[in-house]
Amino acid sequence: MVENTLVQALGITLEEVTPERVIATMPVDERTRQPFGVLHGGASVALAETVASIGTYNLVDKESEGCAGLEINANHIRAKRDGVVKAIGTPLHKGKTTMVWDIKIVDEEENLICVSRCTMAILKLRK
Repeated sequence: MVENTLVQALGITLEEVTPERVIATMPVDERTRQPFGVLHGGASVALAETVASIGTYNLVDKESEGCAGLEINANHIRAKRDGVVKAIGTPLHKGKTTMVWDIKIVDEEENLICVSRCTMAILKLRK
Protein backbone atom coordinates (compact mmCIF):
# COMPACT_ATOMS: atom_id res chain seq x y z
CA MET A 1 0.00 0.00 0.00
CA VAL A 2 2.93 2.40 0.48
CA GLU A 3 4.56 2.09 -2.94
CA ASN A 4 4.67 5.44 -4.75
CA THR A 5 3.30 7.34 -1.73
CA LEU A 6 4.57 9.97 0.69
CA VAL A 7 5.27 7.16 3.16
CA GLN A 8 7.78 5.64 0.73
CA ALA A 9 9.23 9.03 -0.28
CA LEU A 10 9.98 9.94 3.35
CA GLY A 11 11.42 6.51 4.16
CA ILE A 12 8.82 5.73 6.83
CA THR A 13 9.01 2.13 8.05
CA LEU A 14 6.32 0.39 10.04
CA GLU A 15 7.73 -1.42 13.08
CA GLU A 16 4.64 -2.55 15.04
CA VAL A 17 0.87 -2.54 14.62
CA THR A 18 -1.44 -3.73 17.41
CA PRO A 19 -4.92 -2.58 18.46
CA GLU A 20 -3.28 -0.58 21.26
CA ARG A 21 -0.15 0.82 19.60
CA VAL A 22 1.49 1.65 16.29
CA ILE A 23 5.22 2.31 15.97
CA ALA A 24 6.96 3.64 12.85
CA THR A 25 10.40 5.09 12.17
CA MET A 26 11.63 7.75 9.75
CA PRO A 27 15.16 8.82 8.85
CA VAL A 28 16.30 12.38 9.38
CA ASP A 29 18.10 12.99 6.10
CA GLU A 30 17.91 15.06 2.90
CA ARG A 31 14.29 13.89 2.37
CA THR A 32 13.04 15.05 5.75
CA ARG A 33 15.17 18.11 6.67
CA GLN A 34 14.17 21.73 6.24
CA PRO A 35 16.61 24.30 4.77
CA PHE A 36 18.28 24.98 8.15
CA GLY A 37 19.37 21.36 8.40
CA VAL A 38 16.94 20.04 11.01
CA LEU A 39 13.93 17.75 10.83
CA HIS A 40 11.10 19.52 9.01
CA GLY A 41 7.97 19.97 11.12
CA GLY A 42 5.88 18.89 8.15
CA ALA A 43 7.78 15.60 7.98
CA SER A 44 7.03 15.02 11.68
CA VAL A 45 3.34 15.73 11.04
CA ALA A 46 3.34 13.37 8.05
CA LEU A 47 4.87 10.64 10.24
CA ALA A 48 2.30 11.28 12.99
CA GLU A 49 -0.67 11.15 10.61
CA THR A 50 0.72 8.01 8.99
CA VAL A 51 0.81 6.28 12.38
CA ALA A 52 -2.74 7.41 13.21
CA SER A 53 -4.02 6.38 9.78
CA ILE A 54 -2.48 2.92 9.94
CA GLY A 55 -3.71 2.45 13.49
CA THR A 56 -7.24 3.45 12.60
CA TYR A 57 -7.30 1.33 9.44
CA ASN A 58 -6.15 -1.64 11.51
CA LEU A 59 -9.23 -1.22 13.74
CA VAL A 60 -12.00 -0.64 11.17
CA ASP A 61 -14.03 -3.18 9.21
CA LYS A 62 -12.03 -3.15 5.97
CA GLU A 63 -14.98 -4.59 4.01
CA SER A 64 -17.21 -1.59 4.70
CA GLU A 65 -15.04 1.19 6.19
CA GLY A 66 -12.06 3.34 5.38
CA CYS A 67 -10.49 6.29 7.17
CA ALA A 68 -9.07 9.74 6.55
CA GLY A 69 -7.38 12.39 8.64
CA LEU A 70 -9.83 14.94 10.01
CA GLU A 71 -7.57 17.13 12.17
CA ILE A 72 -3.97 17.09 13.34
CA ASN A 73 -1.84 19.31 15.55
CA ALA A 74 1.77 19.09 16.61
CA ASN A 75 4.13 20.70 19.06
CA HIS A 76 7.76 20.56 17.97
CA ILE A 77 9.81 20.20 21.15
CA ARG A 78 13.40 19.56 20.10
CA ALA A 79 15.42 19.85 16.89
CA LYS A 80 16.95 16.77 15.28
CA ARG A 81 19.72 16.98 12.64
CA ASP A 82 20.31 13.36 11.66
CA GLY A 83 19.65 9.78 12.64
CA VAL A 84 16.20 8.26 13.04
CA VAL A 85 13.02 9.29 14.80
CA LYS A 86 10.40 6.89 16.11
CA ALA A 87 6.68 7.64 16.35
CA ILE A 88 4.62 5.82 18.96
CA GLY A 89 0.88 6.19 18.46
CA THR A 90 -1.75 5.16 20.99
CA PRO A 91 -5.51 5.55 20.59
CA LEU A 92 -7.17 7.92 23.06
CA HIS A 93 -10.67 7.34 21.65
CA LYS A 94 -12.00 4.49 19.50
CA GLY A 95 -15.44 5.59 18.35
CA LYS A 96 -17.78 4.47 15.59
CA THR A 97 -17.23 7.60 13.46
CA THR A 98 -13.93 8.99 14.76
CA MET A 99 -10.75 7.88 16.47
CA VAL A 100 -8.31 10.16 18.28
CA TRP A 101 -4.64 9.24 18.48
CA ASP A 102 -1.79 10.51 20.66
CA ILE A 103 1.54 10.33 18.85
CA LYS A 104 4.91 10.93 20.46
CA ILE A 105 7.96 11.23 18.24
CA VAL A 106 11.27 10.49 19.95
CA ASP A 107 14.92 10.16 19.01
CA GLU A 108 17.25 7.21 19.55
CA GLU A 109 17.68 8.16 23.24
CA GLU A 110 13.89 8.50 23.76
CA ASN A 111 14.13 12.32 23.92
CA LEU A 112 10.82 13.88 22.91
CA ILE A 113 11.08 15.55 19.50
CA CYS A 114 7.39 16.19 18.75
CA VAL A 115 4.00 15.45 20.27
CA SER A 116 0.90 15.29 18.11
CA ARG A 117 -2.80 14.52 18.36
CA CYS A 118 -4.67 13.32 15.28
CA THR A 119 -8.39 12.86 14.81
CA MET A 120 -9.32 10.31 12.16
CA ALA A 121 -12.70 10.09 10.44
CA ILE A 122 -14.10 6.60 9.88
CA LEU A 123 -15.77 6.54 6.49
CA LYS A 124 -18.41 4.16 5.13
CA LEU A 125 -17.26 2.77 1.80
CA ARG A 126 -19.61 3.07 -1.14
CA LYS A 127 -20.61 -0.22 -2.68
